[in-house]
Amino acid sequence: MSLHGKRKEIYKYEAPWTVYAMNWSVRPDKRFRLALGSFVEEYNNKVQIVGLEEENSEFVCRNTFDHPYPTTKVMWIPDSKGVYPDLLATSGDYLRIWRVGETETRLECLLNNNKNSDFCAPLTSFDWNEVDPNLLGTSSIDTTCTIWGLETGQVYDISFSRAGGGRDMFASVGADGSVRMFDLRHLEHSTIIYEDPQHHPLLRLCWNKQDPNYLVTMAMDSMEVGAAPLFEDALLNNHRACVNGIAWAPHSSCHICTAAEDHQALIWDIQQMPRAIEDPILAYTAEGEINNVQWATTQPDWIAICYNNCLEILRV
Repeated sequence: MSLHGKRKEIYKYEAPWTVYAMNWSVRPDKRFRLALGSFVEEYNNKVQIVGLEEENSEFVCRNTFDHPYPTTKVMWIPDSKGVYPDLLATSGDYLRIWRVGETETRLECLLNNNKNSDFCAPLTSFDWNEVDPNLLGTSSIDTTCTIWGLETGQVYDISFSRAGGGRDMFASVGADGSVRMFDLRHLEHSTIIYEDPQHHPLLRLCWNKQDPNYLVTMAMDSMEVGAAPLFEDALLNNHRACVNGIAWAPHSSCHICTAAEDHQALIWDIQQMPRAIEDPILAYTAEGEINNVQWATTQPDWIAICYNNCLEILRV
């Protein structure tokens, strides 16, 4: 049964805590399922798996499990055909892989690169390789990306590229304001493919899903998002407060959504780049500062945002 017949444009779920991390499931048999991570400034945090009951158009919590510290990112296994186990990854103090069942979720493994220390360096983000789901890469505040023990400048985010077959290329952003491109086959070298003009630390990057020549990045405490196609860059700067989230459309190479503390989620058409892009083509105002935005990979007419303790999915 399709939601399109009901013509409802927005569905809302209220969690018992502030929502920060969020991700859409991509399994074909799990439509409108998302994982949510709490942001509570203490050790005890939670992850919830919620799903939309299409019969009554209401979100319900499928299960909740404990998580040490807030999750910096949650991500379902990129398995659009449903051939792998139903796995969910979370980052925080460590990278954890969880096996999701109908009523409970259990820890499958904990990945720790600090074998000789009692202390761990928190993970700022990670990415799951779409071509080879056995590959995950993490970024840490201790200046490392970890796939095969890679070291670089202080890293805040990592993202695999679809370039060159989609398995071996990835990029990272960090405190020096640069985007660095790596190849798993030659980890001793990296290439700087973009630098922030003011050398502000870059917190997030996101590869275009259709065209591996395009990426977008955002700087610390910035109201702007920088989009870079083949080294020509443009700024998307209609936000009136710090940008917290960016997401490319999964089905279009020229559409991107940005979300910020000004309560707004904006969708942009960048096909006229490198000419200036003055206004977004769609705007949505939420009831609070938006912490995250995710564009559904397998259902490209739906975007999810979270603010305060609320998740909303929006038809676009």
